[in-house]
Amino acid sequence: MADDKHASPTASQDADNPARRALAWAHTARFLTTASRLDQLPPTELPEIAFVGRSNAGKSTAINTLTQQKRLAFASKTPGRTQHINLFALGPKDAPDALFADLPGYGYAAVSRDAKARWQQVMADYLELRRSLAGVVLMVDSRLGFTDLDLQLLDFVAPRLANGAVKLLVLLTKADKLNRREADAALRVAQLDLGAIATEQADIGITLFSALKRRGVDDAAVLLRSWVERAPAA
Repeated sequence: MADDKHASPTASQDADNPARRALAWAHTARFLTTASRLDQLPPTELPEIAFVGRSNAGKSTAINTLTQQKRLAFASKTPGRTQHINLFALGPKDAPDALFADLPGYGYAAVSRDAKARWQQVMADYLELRRSLAGVVLMVDSRLGFTDLDLQLLDFVAPRLANGAVKLLVLLTKADKLNRREADAALRVAQLDLGAIATEQADIGITLFSALKRRGVDDAAVLLRSWVERAPAA
């Protein structure tokens, strides 16, 4: 056997680097199932992290960047067309330790009123009732800030955020399109908006995010991994 003293520097660095460990974990994500209604989702004891956001906010791109997979989350050429909850399993194939839930984008004008109403109810039920939900990643276009629909979505999950049962990470996406002054201003405004729902028990984070420049990717991966590691045992 090789002497441990001769272990490769790269292996040692990976072991000591939280971002590399977290990204390696995220890279294990693979498709599990899809559902158009909450009652079609399988019951699970695994912590579930939901990705939500307006159509065109960069949700699919963020998921694919975090998992280092080009087409794990399908980015439709026509925003608003994806109308299913897609679940992805993470961790060892024979013993997954978490799920990612990709929820449909919302707010796209071309979607029919009936479809909007139906999906608003599905998302509300999911965020209010899904027992395995451990965290929410909300994608917000950094150039626009929180819209009324984003704030409405936060209202759905607000009681579970307030008591710390569900954690929240807001990714201010497309930050590469802002200069430093604009990015700092977007972050300040978003922090003020989140202050309205913050409590002593709430676990709420926010970061500027750019898939193109990989800004915020490592920090987001480390935080999501920590959510799973700290999740209560089933």
